[in-house]
Amino acid sequence: MKNRVTILTTVCFAASLSVSAFAADAPTAKTVLATVGSTEITLGHVIALRGRLPQEYQDLADDVLMEGIVKQLAQQTVLMDAINADIDFRTTLGLENEARAFLAGEMLARISEHPVSEEDVKNAYAEKYDSAIPDQEFNASHILVATQEEAQEIVKMMQDGADFATLAREKSTGPSGPNGGQLGWFGKGAMVPEFEAAVIGLAVGEVSAPVKTQFGWHVVRLNEMRNRTIPTLEDERAELTMKVQQQNVQAEIERMTAAANVVYLQVDIDPAAIRDVSLFDK
Repeated sequence: MKNRVTILTTVCFAASLSVSAFAADAPTAKTVLATVGSTEITLGHVIALRGRLPQEYQDLADDVLMEGIVKQLAQQTVLMDAINADIDFRTTLGLENEARAFLAGEMLARISEHPVSEEDVKNAYAEKYDSAIPDQEFNASHILVATQEEAQEIVKMMQDGADFATLAREKSTGPSGPNGGQLGWFGKGAMVPEFEAAVIGLAVGEVSAPVKTQFGWHVVRLNEMRNRTIPTLEDERAELTMKVQQQNVQAEIERMTAAANVVYLQVDIDPAAIRDVSLFDK
């Protein structure tokens, strides 16, 4: 079945469709909401389909959603009845694939429901961070100009005692110029390699020689350095829980596959055959 189920628009069709009135008793999954010929459409059908709808449909009002789903199921039943008398081999295989995918998805959902232990989450956190060396973060400012000569002149002006922030506001063509060239805090990988190398090579308070990047020529000052704080277990809990759950699901799939009698036959077939729909007619 398709991953996304779209509520069909109302179409005119000839069918015996009758919507049952709600009984006084509390409804059950077997409560019949409509019939198409002898086929019953129950509240259970509606609930099962609702759970597979995209979020934009889940957010609809219940009365709107219920009416739309009942109509969709009725229309699907009409179409199903129309093709049942003429199901060819290709359609039969398609049904097998859809049933396989649906049931496999249901099994995956059940496996995913298995709780992730606190111990597994803590182990995942330890594996990720216990031996980690904190990355450094840098706070830098820069002045961006078009030519090397302009950059060299700015370096000379700094050596003569000019204020970096004032020069940035007056000379820089970059968007940080009005803010005195301030770039704020950033880690490794955030800047282009040439700029990053220049920053890493500076002592706090030091101003670089002109640095060329794809954006132009920079004069860079390193304002501060610090070690990036390692996230706490609570900060990482949701992400680690999801990661462990995915690993557990994959491990269970591999265990089940190993226990099954799966045999991949070595058949001499041109892989292009997977595109040959004419094989259904042979």
